[in-house]
Amino acid sequence: MKRIPMIAIVEDDDAVRQALASLMRSLGYAVSGYASAEAFLDRVEAGMPDALITDLQLPGMSGTDLQRVIAARKCDVPTIVMTAFPSEQTRTLALQQGALAFLSKPADGNAIAECLRRAVG
Repeated sequence: MKRIPMIAIVEDDDAVRQALASLMRSLGYAVSGYASAEAFLDRVEAGMPDALITDLQLPGMSGTDLQRVIAARKCDVPTIVMTAFPSEQTRTLALQQGALAFLSKPADGNAIAECLRRAVG
């Protein structure tokens, strides 16, 4: 039996988090959602998801801060960074820190789906 990939969504906007979760489920993925980077880190001690979608601007720890913590823990999780306030500086930083993709909100569902296909095969 084939295992269903788990996608974690770190997004402080409930409506956006719910919409992304709905999209992930429609694409056949299992989903877990978190309102902050800290909440995500508190709950993933048992293991990282197969892929991560994170907002850049979050209360507390930012999406790029989250990337640094994950890297410091020697975890290799394909990460998609999304933001409503893109800049070349934040894009460069996210990609330099290993993000698979940097998407502007509102992100196109097809673009997200393609990124996830690359992330989890």
